[in-house]
Amino acid sequence: MEDAAALEAARQARKEKIGRIGFAFVFPFLMVVMMITGYLGAMHDPRPNDMPIVVAGPAAAVEQFASALENADPDAVDIRLVDSADTARAMVIDREASGAVVLPAASPDEKAATVYTAGSAGASQASTVQGLVTPQLLAGGLQIQAQDLVPLPAEDSAGLAPMFLTTALILAGYMPLSLVLSSAPELLRLRRTVPILAVWSGVAALLGWIIAGPVLGVAQGSVWLVLGIAWLTVFAVGSVQLFLTRILGPLAVLAGMLFLMVLGIPASNMGMSVHTMPGIFSWLHGFLPTAAAGEAFRSVMYFGGNGVGGHLLVLVTGAVLGLAAVAGIDALKRRRNTYEEPVQSVISMTGGATAPKTWVRYATLVFFPLAMVAMMLSAMLGGMGKPIPREMPVAVVGSTPEQAQLTAAGLDQNMSGMFDFSVGTSTADAATMVRDREVVAAFVLPSAENPSATLLTNGAAGMSQQQAVQSVFGQVAQGQGMTLGVDDLAPLDSDDSVGTVSLYLAIGWIMSGFLLLIVLAMAAPDLMRKRVLVPIMAGWSVFMSAVLWVIAGPIVGAIDGHFLPLFGVGVVAIFSAAMFTTVFTRMIGLLAVLPVVAVLMFLGVPSSGGGLSVYMAPDVFRFLHDVLPLPAAVESARSILYFGGDAIGSPLLTFAIWAAVSFIVVLVLDTFFARPPQPIPGRAVPPGVADDGGPVADAAEPAAASPAGRT
Repeated sequence: MEDAAALEAARQARKEKIGRIGFAFVFPFLMVVMMITGYLGAMHDPRPNDMPIVVAGPAAAVEQFASALENADPDAVDIRLVDSADTARAMVIDREASGAVVLPAASPDEKAATVYTAGSAGASQASTVQGLVTPQLLAGGLQIQAQDLVPLPAEDSAGLAPMFLTTALILAGYMPLSLVLSSAPELLRLRRTVPILAVWSGVAALLGWIIAGPVLGVAQGSVWLVLGIAWLTVFAVGSVQLFLTRILGPLAVLAGMLFLMVLGIPASNMGMSVHTMPGIFSWLHGFLPTAAAGEAFRSVMYFGGNGVGGHLLVLVTGAVLGLAAVAGIDALKRRRNTYEEPVQSVISMTGGATAPKTWVRYATLVFFPLAMVAMMLSAMLGGMGKPIPREMPVAVVGSTPEQAQLTAAGLDQNMSGMFDFSVGTSTADAATMVRDREVVAAFVLPSAENPSATLLTNGAAGMSQQQAVQSVFGQVAQGQGMTLGVDDLAPLDSDDSVGTVSLYLAIGWIMSGFLLLIVLAMAAPDLMRKRVLVPIMAGWSVFMSAVLWVIAGPIVGAIDGHFLPLFGVGVVAIFSAAMFTTVFTRMIGLLAVLPVVAVLMFLGVPSSGGGLSVYMAPDVFRFLHDVLPLPAAVESARSILYFGGDAIGSPLLTFAIWAAVSFIVVLVLDTFFARPPQPIPGRAVPPGVADDGGPVADAAEPAAASPAGRT
């Protein structure tokens, strides 16, 4: 009997171990694939899709213009005809239309059409509307007057405050449920969860408002309305996530990420207009909490609360349905006598070998998500919230050195601190500097041979900086009565029309590296020994680099070719991120997520130059651009995709330094600060787990428990 029991116990232990190891690889794989496929698929090439545009004016002219606009691209626009300019303007302000065109009366003196947009409804949306209607208006011989009915405030000139505040609060809503499930499951009883969630929502809302409001100064509108929306956002997301946790256990974090981030961000209408996303996102925009929260914040911050009611109703409905579903599930399980209390699967979030006191455990549960929210808002919104040129390098080319120097001095005096001007007399040399990314653009002054000014730009080096110089120097040329031509020396590919492919590919590499180590440290600590872990990281790096190329290339169609160089850089980038993460999982267990995500993502994205030029972010991010792994990954991918791999040496050196230094630190930790292996609740420590002195971390990712809910 004893032998049979021992054999059965050994068999169960082997099955559990196999399950934990499988989960440790499947979870980060699914997370990365889901995120990168979703973001690349939705946002690598945004195109107008049934964008609602209102047209008003004389009946005959309106019909003719609407027909021409629709024939140019029938799928791009949803044209609505109204009888007055006042109605057209009201629809733009109420966000019932993305833009409006008011045609002039049939009079020889009236030659100007007015294009109305609302910058506060989305800067990208306004530019898309203008791009759609301008060619047709010019073809009709009309002049154009553009009017922004609701411009963005100077304190939030990019309109990113609602997006980043929403993202941080969504994080505050779904992350704690995963932490509680693995570290304090006794709090998941409904009668305990609801009051705790209500208080937590208030704390997270207050923290978000303090950072976005008094600290960064970008949160506009009524303080109480902003706080109320923030509280409701966290509470609603937490309620729905509680329901997902009830039915999916630790895998609920994947479902939450899918609906809240992978689908929620493209459907939110925040960073990019939902009318430039695939059609399904316009439908999702109507009920996903990310979209509802973002639009509610936008309504209060920019439109005086106009239209906020419908978005609040979505959040309230989500909260009510989520809690009702949880109550129903619990009641049904009790009636069937199948209700089981969740089992704690993490002893200590800090990597300790023994369970801490209860108050320490609860304090850590509060500190962890609050720190994530604070870091995300401070770094992302602080780095990207006020994009203005800061010492952006631009060359001025004149017929003579004196002409170029005089022009540069005048420009510098009028735009002090915005640009760092260099001067020259050779257009060919300036073009080489632009192609080599030594300068962002070159402003070539008129000459006897060419009476028009020319702006040489490099779209592949960054769309945001290209748009900035085009806007500024377009105004300069207009003010001086010059005609300005723009020559894009390295245009973006048609499949990467906004230049974000290199950013998302780089994020996929970095995420692949740190997620694996975070999940391994908790779900499969047996594999954290150096001589086992290093080959695992190498194999994982090769596998995920190939997977990400397949996603970006054959599956999504965002890139064409470049397999070998992208694959090679991806392997090095993933391994470097994994090695860096190992340092912190050795030291602080689950709390390793904080420094790792802060360095690799929250500081990495603003300093990467992938979404916003580093010359438009605070100076500290320009320094970080040269030292962090994510910027190195973005620059290497960009160099391979557009510039023949001319500048991958420096990024590869960055990866090598991070990996080598991290490995040395791991050796030191394992040699001098080794801990005994930590037992996992409910089972004995497998023999030989740390037989080479390597410590075993007990926790990592909030949801990283075994498929059965215990590890």
